Amino acid sequence: MTVSDIVSTAGAPARPRVLLVDDDPIMLQSLARTLRHDFDTVSAASGVTGLAALNTAGPFAVIVSDMQMPEMNGAVFLKFARTRAPDAVRILLTGQADVTAAIAAVNDGQIFRFLEKPCPSNELATAIGAAAEQHRLITAERVLLEETLNGSVKVLTEVLALASPVAFGRAGRLKRTVGELADTLGLADKWQIEMAAMLSQLGCITLSPETLDKMHHGLPMGASEAESIAALPQIADRLISHLPRLEAVRNILQFQQASFEGSEFGPSAQRGTALPMGARILRVAVDFDVLESTQLPFTVILETMRGRVGAYDPGVLAALSTCRGNAQERTQVSAVRLADVRVGMVFAYDVVAATGLVLIGRGQEASEGLIQRIKNHWSMIQLREPARILHK
Repeated sequence: MTVSDIVSTAGAPARPRVLLVDDDPIMLQSLARTLRHDFDTVSAASGVTGLAALNTAGPFAVIVSDMQMPEMNGAVFLKFARTRAPDAVRILLTGQADVTAAIAAVNDGQIFRFLEKPCPSNELATAIGAAAEQHRLITAERVLLEETLNGSVKVLTEVLALASPVAFGRAGRLKRTVGELADTLGLADKWQIEMAAMLSQLGCITLSPETLDKMHHGLPMGASEAESIAALPQIADRLISHLPRLEAVRNILQFQQASFEGSEFGPSAQRGTALPMGARILRVAVDFDVLESTQLPFTVILETMRGRVGAYDPGVLAALSTCRGNAQERTQVSAVRLADVRVGMVFAYDVVAATGLVLIGRGQEASEGLIQRIKNHWSMIQLREPARILHK
């Protein structure tokens, strides 16, 4: 494969971008000429070079592929293309009325149109225009949903920050820990696990300050307090149940307290690898956070967790050893006056008023709103100085 295998005809950036894949150079040239006035096209001479173009020349609104190509036919190429560029709308061209190939392409590649060659220029341009409009609608809907979802989650977590700084600080710590674990494990879509970590603490607004303190520090508690804590996943689930596209996040929250090797938990009593990976990661992160609050050395914390036979996914514990073991060696804490706190700084310890009231939980990242809140409280109550800030 050479650079010449992929040929771009650059046009106005506002025009829909189309990837054309065909092993016939004359056909590629003809397609490019037909489309040059309305689309920005990139041509690839095989399925292999087409996949390379998705990585190096994308993104594309539409992918048009011939069916009969050596090494990799159009149905196989579009199947791979669907994985690498799921938002691109796919069209298959074939010179033969092959029903089997059409069915394979529709099922595996989820194509938008199936056109027979030779295809009239106006018909092809119309089909690609319809595909480009479909792409626009898909991406616009996703952006709208993402913005709405992110905004809704932000509102919920900001309410948590006001109602319970301790719980909000813990949510921030959990988000960082699960993110590190997901990266170490090479997981995609870690945003779902990070969002579950942030939302997992919403139910804490129903707990008394005393119960909340016991939970965060792993202290003994009464039966009624234990029942309240066991109900936290269900409370969080109810609070987010009306938000769209959060099924995976809700599934993580539902099983966040489940043991890896067996405990009757949840409606289906899932265990082992049947548990959502996000739930397994969040379980490790939560228990690690409790043990870390005791200021035990990391090696002791890790051995304590390893001693809880059957509680955790061994692979996730190994990832914790890798990412946090290395991080512990690099982490430093410095003293900073509260007046000098800047956006992005992470608090190593709680910021507490002279009365003992916790205003900022350890692990919370400073934002503009948080800094303003510090200034507001500073004028009303005495805050203990200095703050302790994490540096890596």
